[in-house]
Amino acid sequence: MTYCGRFAPSPTGPLHQGSLVAALASYLDARQHQGRWLLRIEDLDPLRESISARDAILNSLEAHGLHWDGPVHYQSQRHQAYEQLLHQWQQQGRIYPCPCSRKELQAADGYHPRHCRQQPDWQSPAPRALRFALSDTEGQWQDRLLGALSYHLVAEQDDPVLKRKEGYYAYHLGVVCDDIDQGVNQIVRGQDLLESTPIHLALYQALAQPAPGYLHIPLLCNAQGQKLSKQTHAPALDDRQAGNNLWCALRSLHQSPPADLQPAPVTEILAWAQQHWRATALPGPVAAGGSLAVPS
Repeated sequence: MTYCGRFAPSPTGPLHQGSLVAALASYLDARQHQGRWLLRIEDLDPLRESISARDAILNSLEAHGLHWDGPVHYQSQRHQAYEQLLHQWQQQGRIYPCPCSRKELQAADGYHPRHCRQQPDWQSPAPRALRFALSDTEGQWQDRLLGALSYHLVAEQDDPVLKRKEGYYAYHLGVVCDDIDQGVNQIVRGQDLLESTPIHLALYQALAQPAPGYLHIPLLCNAQGQKLSKQTHAPALDDRQAGNNLWCALRSLHQSPPADLQPAPVTEILAWAQQHWRATALPGPVAAGGSLAVPS
């Protein structure tokens, strides 16, 4: 089977060094396996996204030589596919409408005070979320870095939202639907998404589709131990320093780039990186939430 990976940022701001580390790891893993590397823009929340951020992401990837295969895939253009899947699951009794607030669910230890799952009311007025009805599940998957990971899903308490009360499609629905449709079979992403994996595995099973392989890389953190993100005010990538950014990202990924590659043209750095990429060099196996250092 041909390797197919992807990078899937949300256009809520420009890429930062942590984004570059994640993109570079997925890109190198795909290229070393002679596979495809796709780009998906996860633009499902128009209240938090902007066209300028989307364009900045595309420009940064190109400036850093991370050229994707095929056209860019936009989730905002996939609403019909998501709605068809929700309709299918509604017909099968796999989803249910839920008007409960987060506060109400927390007060009831995750159980629905309105008995939404047991007595679904499809005629109730909006706003309501659509949730997937999970089964109690004990499972395990093999992560390429972290090894065998076990999980326990609890029916009702862990039922994920697939469509939000505001009418926006949720991350869990979009990512699984699109990975299947795009033929993605290898996913390289940060360990902050480890908790999502059991939900995704349950959705793959519900669709009778094989789950992809996973490699969850440690997160790039700042001096305070916080994940580099827009919320922690991580600075945007300086595309004029693309070579240095890539060299630093390789160091963060424990790939030991030679000193004479700093500075060097982007093409030269990536050529070296594709030849020498070793996922086994990443620190691990480490506990969930493991972090990478920002090179000084």
